[in-house]
Amino acid sequence: MLTVLLPFRERGGLHPFHVSVVEINHNAVNKTFEVSCKIFTDDFEKVLAQNYKTRVDLINPPDKAAMDTLVKKYIFSHLSISADNKATQLNYVGFEREAEAVYGYVLVNNIQSVKKVDVNNKLMHDLFTDQVNIIHVIVGGERKSTKLDYPETTAKFEF
Repeated sequence: MLTVLLPFRERGGLHPFHVSVVEINHNAVNKTFEVSCKIFTDDFEKVLAQNYKTRVDLINPPDKAAMDTLVKKYIFSHLSISADNKATQLNYVGFEREAEAVYGYVLVNNIQSVKKVDVNNKLMHDLFTDQVNIIHVIVGGERKSTKLDYPETTAKFEF
């Protein structure tokens, strides 16, 4: 018997769980947080279309700038980061697709050093009540992680 594995989208875009991964890496040399948000492509397209009432194609975008605007708007309204009890300003870098997921990239400038990182993550909460958001924070080479199960949105890390 021959089993053929079809690409994700051709299997109907269904997967048994809803998860995102946010990674925040403190770059001490550049004094920045380098942030990536990994979300399943089909879910991300669905929530963007639902929230912004427009056709969304992150795989082959007919207008990359328009898709960038949607991704930026969504991430900025669903993710916030504080460093040492001070709110940070997110700067959108862009997005790319890899396999079955989309990575949204954000940069936070002027992070000299950090002892405490607070994250508010509501990614995909407006679509799934079984959403799981995993957060990794790396400071000084030390990695700390946590998992937020819907409806949890806040995580605190101390270094």
